[in-house]
Formats: sequence, structure tokens, C-alpha cells
Amino acid sequence: MGRLVLFLVISVDGYIARPDGELDFEIQDPEVGRTFAGALPKSADTIVLGRALFRGFEQAWPAMAASPESPPELVEFARWVETATKVVVSRNPLETRWTNSRSVVARGNDDVRALIAELKAGTDREIVSFGGVELAQTLVRLDLVDEYRLKVQPVALGAGHALFDGLRVPRKLHLREARAYPSGVVAARYDRG
Repeated sequence: MGRLVLFLVISVDGYIARPDGELDFEIQDPEVGRTFAGALPKSADTIVLGRALFRGFEQAWPAMAASPESPPELVEFARWVETATKVVVSRNPLETRWTNSRSVVARGNDDVRALIAELKAGTDREIVSFGGVELAQTLVRLDLVDEYRLKVQPVALGAGHALFDGLRVPRKLHLREARAYPSGVVAARYDRG
């Protein structure tokens, strides 16, 4: 049975995007990418994304994989993104042409639950979601996330889209690992409590 890993950038005050949806507060730290994100290709074979993030990935990662200017670890990660199964969750049908990608219409919570159950039943590896905002919040609210991998940025935004927005009861998590980097980023892994 697979495990769902939510892999996100988050501010110290709990926001995963600015109010306008921007993620421009992320510190690009090659060491974090190499040691924290770099482990994903070894453990995960499926990526779950929201529509807007999928479109961004579709434009960015193939170019990074092909660019001679990309660092080797980024090229390796980009190649994994290219070959992994990519599932796009959207309220409306979406045509996907990117390698190993498919669109799944999810108009409500039951559709999201069914999709994640199907994906977990279909693999013994990890399934990773990078969001978008609405998808990440839905996965959290429905308690479908088995592990949170958070790149905590040394910035307080004061407003934005909170990861744990809309929880009806507190969510207990178990710290599995945490590492502070010289850039100020803290990489933390939490299992569902």
C-alpha cells in the first residue's frame, strides 16, 4: 500500500502561498534540493498535482532536464518528474499531453478520497503531492496525508494561504526528522500522529 507524501514550501507562520498565490518567498538552496528533495526519486513513482501547478511543472521541468546550464542534481530530479506518473486533479476535464500524465475530474471530497485510495492501492511506493494550494488544503482537511515534508522558510508572511486552514479539530503530527540549513531553511518530516 502506498503512502501519500505532501511536499511543500511553507513560511514559519504556516502559509504555503502569498494571498495572490505567489511562492516567491522560497529560498533556492541547492543543498536542500540535493539532500531533502533529492530523495524523492528513490521513494516515489507518482506525482499528484492541481491544474495550475501541473501547467507550471509541464513548462519548467522538461526545459530544466534538457538545459546544459542546469545543475546535475536538478537535471536528475527533472528527469524523474518527466518519467514519473503524473495525476492532475481538476474540477473539469483537462487535456494532458505530457509524458505519463493523466487528468482526473474531482468535483468534491468523495472524488478526492476515491482517487487517493486508488493510487495508494496501486503501488507500494510513495505518492507525492506538491500541491497547488487548494489541493494541498483538501488533502490535509480530509486527513489523507501520511507524511508531511515541509521546507520551512525563514520568513513570516503575515497573510496568505494557510496549509492547515479549515481544520475542525487539531491535527497531531509526529516529528520524524528535522534539519536546519545555513540558508535558514529547516527541512522537516512529520508523520500523521
